Amino acid sequence: MSPNDSAMRLPLPTDGPLEAPAEWQELRRTCPVATVELPSGDKAAYLTRYDDIKALLSDPRFARPTDMDEGAARIAPEGAGGPVANGDSSIAIATQGEEHLRWRRHVGKYLTAKRVTALRPGMVAIVESLIDDLVEHGQPGDLKATVGFPLPVYVICDLLGAPAEDRDRFSYWSDAFLNVSRYSTEEAQASYAEFARYMSELIAAKRAEPGDDLISNLIKDGAEGGEGLSDDLLLSTGMGLLVAGHETTANMIGKMVSMLLADRTRWERLLADPSLVRTAVDEVLRFDANFGFGVRRYLGEDVEVGGELLPGGTTVVCALSAANRDEQVFADAAEMDLTRAPNPHMTFGAGPHACLGQSLARTELQVVLEVLLRRLPTLRLAVPVEELQRVEGLLVGGLRTVPVRW
Repeated sequence: MSPNDSAMRLPLPTDGPLEAPAEWQELRRTCPVATVELPSGDKAAYLTRYDDIKALLSDPRFARPTDMDEGAARIAPEGAGGPVANGDSSIAIATQGEEHLRWRRHVGKYLTAKRVTALRPGMVAIVESLIDDLVEHGQPGDLKATVGFPLPVYVICDLLGAPAEDRDRFSYWSDAFLNVSRYSTEEAQASYAEFARYMSELIAAKRAEPGDDLISNLIKDGAEGGEGLSDDLLLSTGMGLLVAGHETTANMIGKMVSMLLADRTRWERLLADPSLVRTAVDEVLRFDANFGFGVRRYLGEDVEVGGELLPGGTTVVCALSAANRDEQVFADAAEMDLTRAPNPHMTFGAGPHACLGQSLARTELQVVLEVLLRRLPTLRLAVPVEELQRVEGLLVGGLRTVPVRW
């Protein structure tokens, strides 16, 4: 890569809504450090090899770019985009160093696999109810709107101890924070201010009358002589959980079902052997080619990547979905293998910024798949796969609708 390289524009085109860009394989083979242009018009380095991406994400020196990083490539065009797209540095969570590790320790102990398992019965009940709604509204139904979109925000509200009637507000805030082009900067900032007021009131209510939710438990940690988290950090934690846990999982539910129904033999295999649900969910996560723009890192100093020296000040886009198709790591990488194990995909990232909520996301996907297989074994797509449409403008990839019959 050099500054004069011609740049491909992200997102890369594909031959279909579930297909991988043809460029990935060629880039991994011949140009592991390429130049890309983001929707903002800014240029960035683009990585597609598994080992290069894992090494960079595992390096604690580098984090997502913020608006304080000189020359960092922006995702959103001028005048558009929410705080996540624009790297708003006012968000209180530290991205590096001991402060970041301390925050992860505090929050992570309430998102362990054991704690998430305790939430599973509640998730099952919610999915059962959402499928009841899907069936009641008749065929064809939109599985994304009826099941995929509501479930994660219901789970997050329960996790934070937010009232159930506020779920629609959480959905709107999530969209505003993550969209690159749908909202103006002013609209996104107004949404953030509204969310901040809401979370401040929720935190105050939890301080006055704690419950058995994440916010209350984090407050109790401080009250019991621990280091605790400030109100600003609690607010940013709520925002982080909403951003990381809603749109990503909501869209993944729709993509998961679409991928499994696109080739009916996959669905039939799971019907015949539901014990494959766990490995199938991880393989769907690996196989997903519609993951959005990729994970960004800002290089605060020179670093060698893929045998090439990248100067400090470079923004790097790590194409996790491309890494998940790397033939040097995954046998038959271009094929979906529902029994694949081990499956070291990087959909949840790697290193000090790996997704804290990955056990939660996996469990939600497993529950949805288990209940759908049991309740709607005849489920099928209501339109040809090629008629599915990708969502435009979100930092995370998704499908506009997932029309189904049963």
